[in-house]
Amino acid sequence: MIIKASCHCRATTFEVSQAPQTVTQCTCSFCSKRGSLWAYYTPSQFKLTSPPKNVSFYQWGSRAVKHGFCATCGCGTFTETPDWSTGEADFDNPKISVNSRLLDDFDLDKVEVVVIDGRNLW
Repeated sequence: MIIKASCHCRATTFEVSQAPQTVTQCTCSFCSKRGSLWAYYTPSQFKLTSPPKNVSFYQWGSRAVKHGFCATCGCGTFTETPDWSTGEADFDNPKISVNSRLLDDFDLDKVEVVVIDGRNLW
């Protein structure tokens, strides 16, 4: 089941191959200010459907993670990241985390929100 997503102005659009079972609320300084709820996918489960030039990226700290946002309206869209499930960056298993608040025609209220203590983990 393809789920489509878009930023506020619709200049940045993407789709994922399935609905998220859970989403993550990270408490790190960046995610807290951004207000995203993250759903995680492999690169093959994600497809950018708008021109790549419509996405800008922000990197900070170790610069291991690329935080995407719409170059027009500024909405946080998706993040390119290594897999952190072991607590260490696994660059051989990249992940795409999408801002699930941007999923079109999707009832986010029916999905469990898992809080991770990013403030103290990274």
